[in-house]
Amino acid sequence: MARGVTRRLGAAVLGLALLAPLAGCGGRGGRDFTADDVMFLQMMVAHHGEGVRIARLARDRPARPQVRTLAAAIETTQVNEIQTMAGWLRERRQPPVADPRGHAAHGGMPATGERAVKALERERGAAFERRFLNVLIAHQDDAVQMARAELGKGGNAFARDLAGRVERSRTAQIRQMRAFLDHPPVTG
Repeated sequence: MARGVTRRLGAAVLGLALLAPLAGCGGRGGRDFTADDVMFLQMMVAHHGEGVRIARLARDRPARPQVRTLAAAIETTQVNEIQTMAGWLRERRQPPVADPRGHAAHGGMPATGERAVKALERERGAAFERRFLNVLIAHQDDAVQMARAELGKGGNAFARDLAGRVERSRTAQIRQMRAFLDHPPVTG
């Protein structure tokens, strides 16, 4: 991501972290986590912020009601997960976002390219839905890959549970979005 976008996203995530509830975040303060758990959650907070930005684009653009409903569900889920993850990080006195250079040791920070998101933001016509679904499929696949990495290396029960839920739900969303692409709306 471009430096300015990364700073703005970091500021937005920090703002969410300060407001995030602590409910459901696990134990208080003890060292019940690894560096991999922390990096996974930090990366997912940033990744989810980008996902929310993408999902919100379906609100006022041409798309089937089913696509808009899925996008709204993705937005709601990811906002809630951001709050929960940020609360977990804050409770353990971990920064809400990692130094961007720190991602290299964890496979890099998967991100939907800013160019792809900007193009999607500019899309207003009938082609919006197809482009939206393709961008969101790629984005959700990145989340699945990060979740699988956490399942392979993570040690914290909360982070691993979240990773399992992310893997299952995003895989189901990808299947649904591919079905939408396979059966485009009838235009007449």
